[in-house]
Amino acid sequence: MSVLLVIDDSKPIRDEVKKIFAMTSFFDVILEANNGIEGFKLLINNDVDIILCDVIMPSIDGFKFLTMMKAKPEYTDLPVIMLTGEQSPEKKIEGLNRGASDYVTKPFDAGELVARVQVQLKLKRLQDELKKSNALLKKLSSTDVLTKIHNRRNLMEMLDAEFERANRYGNYLSLLMVDIDHFKNVNDTYGHQMGDEVLSGLGDILRETKRKNDMPGRYGGEEFIVILPHSDPGGSLIVAERLREHVEQKEFKDSVSDPLPLKITISIGVATFPAPNIKSAAELIKRADEALYEAKETGRNKVVVAESSCVLPT
Repeated sequence: MSVLLVIDDSKPIRDEVKKIFAMTSFFDVILEANNGIEGFKLLINNDVDIILCDVIMPSIDGFKFLTMMKAKPEYTDLPVIMLTGEQSPEKKIEGLNRGASDYVTKPFDAGELVARVQVQLKLKRLQDELKKSNALLKKLSSTDVLTKIHNRRNLMEMLDAEFERANRYGNYLSLLMVDIDHFKNVNDTYGHQMGDEVLSGLGDILRETKRKNDMPGRYGGEEFIVILPHSDPGGSLIVAERLREHVEQKEFKDSVSDPLPLKITISIGVATFPAPNIKSAAELIKRADEALYEAKETGRNKVVVAESSCVLPT
């Protein structure tokens, strides 16, 4: 839905603008305001595509409205065409410097107004498409394609940042290292399609069961990591056990060949910073990996907490 916002203290001008654009297919909705304050309220409460704004208005004029609007990052690229009876180049330059996209001088020609609005709409749509493409590229570059959770590169960047934050402020930071038990047997017995279903399903579980600040991701192969900011060893153990039990109860099915449901288990190693032998994010991973190795060597389908993960922040 396309929305035009017209801000002008002259009702005849607003009516003329509405009449002009009612004869086009540019907008589904035309909002109107008779001053800058009313216009700003409409802007906040509606998804506006373009604004036509008078320069000279009581209380808050067009320039002040521009300043208020451009102070908010979400409106930086929103096109504003100023309507003015002023012929002074200085005034036009001032408006453009404050963020106006274009100027139309009153009394305006209907054809010129429509053409200038059409240009700004095209530019905005191109900008919107570019933003969507950039957002998609960013998501793809940080997301594991199969499991739809963070990939290893993004995980390491987040872990480094969280470790630095925990170290600076004396907060807890825990890490779960998760491995699917006997995953090779899944591929060998049921095929790689089923193996992919298991990996994808575990990604779903990690995404659906995570707490607000938890950061799950695929570390590589059948190994996953969950970053737990502000989580002490006891709390992290509870999270890990809940995850282990959830996976143990889950039934996996191949969407292609549809064999009997398969059940899997996972082993989890837990490490927490601060600890005497953890001075970096890499050492936190190492301690969690050692705990994971112990879990697998002592029976699998269990959680092991690294012994050093028991030091309170000072």
